[in-house]
Amino acid sequence: MKKILVLTAVAFAAMSSAALAGDPAAGEKVFKKCMACHAVGEGAKNKVGPALNGVVGSVIGKHPEDYQFSKALQEMGAAGKVWDEAALTEWLKSPKAFAPGTKMAFAGLKKDEEIADVIAYLETFK
Repeated sequence: MKKILVLTAVAFAAMSSAALAGDPAAGEKVFKKCMACHAVGEGAKNKVGPALNGVVGSVIGKHPEDYQFSKALQEMGAAGKVWDEAALTEWLKSPKAFAPGTKMAFAGLKKDEEIADVIAYLETFK
């Protein structure tokens, strides 16, 4: 019985992980919602929000260096927090809930699949 429970838990974890694995091509389409304020790709420059090349895995509130982040994000970075998948997921769901005091006005993405897709897309810009 114990073995069945363990195998079921492993299978469920694998399915959950696979369900959250994003599609970069779909993420490119979802990213159009972000393009008014952010840029990615060769030659990307800061706009109202920072350019997002290399954001995945970077220290929160520090990348890119030439952008003035809110105090809320600077404090997270000072505490060593990074933009990993979990942090990006929470941020993209509700920036103001993730970092009260943030300058970002975007209300957030509501669909988990869109969030996973955008993160997968951003990962292509190392």
